[in-house]
Amino acid sequence: MRLISFLHAGDAGYGAISDDVVHRLDSTAGAPVDLRAWLALPRHRQQMPADAETLPLAGLHLLPPIPRPGKIFCIATNFHEPARQGKPDPEYPLIFMRIAEAQVGHGQPILKPSVSEKFDFEGELAVVIGLPGHKISRVDAMRHVAGFACFNDGSVRDWQKHSTQFTPGKNFARSGAFGPSLVTVDEVPDPSALRLETRVNGVVKQAIRMADMIFDIPWLISYISTFAPLQTGDVIATGTPSGFGSTRTPPEFLNAGDLVEIEIPGVGLLANPVAQDSDATGFFS
Repeated sequence: MRLISFLHAGDAGYGAISDDVVHRLDSTAGAPVDLRAWLALPRHRQQMPADAETLPLAGLHLLPPIPRPGKIFCIATNFHEPARQGKPDPEYPLIFMRIAEAQVGHGQPILKPSVSEKFDFEGELAVVIGLPGHKISRVDAMRHVAGFACFNDGSVRDWQKHSTQFTPGKNFARSGAFGPSLVTVDEVPDPSALRLETRVNGVVKQAIRMADMIFDIPWLISYISTFAPLQTGDVIATGTPSGFGSTRTPPEFLNAGDLVEIEIPGVGLLANPVAQDSDATGFFS
């Protein structure tokens, strides 16, 4: 299934996509409040209701598939690639967290902050947790996955480098994107066979195979769940390859009017225009 969260006539909803139609999973009596709660249902209850209300997909305001994940873990330094040639692999990945308000859905503008000229893109594969777990073994890890989505870990590089902690540069409101849909795990039998491509204004900037991960999905789930219990709807963004703006010569940062596309065949195409945040109030006001 391909599952989405959306706004329709000002109200939040969720459903499953079939061709260009959305079957509302929230339209029946007693339906869970949101997609995260629906994913928490036993698998045998995660069915398409026969009487589900339908909506045309076109024109819906798409939200991140999980609009309010409890935790978003992001991974850095996670690919074998030419840019790392001659460098030893890290023993452990660099991990940081994003907040829910830092992502928008497919088609919605991502915001270039008014306080920076170093707004960058990072295409990634997102893993969404279905079955909760703590101290999960690598052997059992994939049982805990609900599905996959595209992710743009939009980064404000100067704020990211204010200290050794990445938090400020990774959490500007609406700086990243997540979607367009959550593709359930049964439709992606081998995530290591996936390939990611990031384009800016139609030009390829990043390309990598998921098979080139240093720390694969089961490793990440097992490692993270050792210190943090994972809950339904939690997200792990599995890392980005080189090619993002600050790694290029000269650097190529995003500006208003740019279009960022992250495509993972079999998972989806996440596209977001860049808009300028004109509100300069805050720390420097």
